[in-house]
Amino acid sequence: MKYRTPLSNVLGLGSSKTGVHHWWLQRLTAVALIPLTLWFAYAVVSQRLDFSSFESARQFIGQPIHALLLILLTFTMLHHSQLGIQVIVEDYVHGPLKVVGLIASKYAHIAAGVAAIYSIVVISVGQVS
Repeated sequence: MKYRTPLSNVLGLGSSKTGVHHWWLQRLTAVALIPLTLWFAYAVVSQRLDFSSFESARQFIGQPIHALLLILLTFTMLHHSQLGIQVIVEDYVHGPLKVVGLIASKYAHIAAGVAAIYSIVVISVGQVS
């Protein structure tokens, strides 16, 4: 027995079947951030990194395992952030500003990710001319 009215069937109102996927992605990125963040905190403390010096950061990021884990941390953190901002905009912003907010958030996260990953790669392999 269906509990939907004929009008809701015509308008297509109801579940879009995409909320669970979004919810799972948010949880999976949160779980992935736990070991990555613990690694980063341990690496910073154990190696007594002085990030005010470029040479210290270059030596740290120059190690392939650190560069790879830093890229994974950056990608996961930005994806998790984008998912969270998307939920906030969808829930609390209304009207045409909602679409603008969603697009701006997506592009801002992509730009930040590209800039961060490019910086990590350039620092890890040396100066690119």
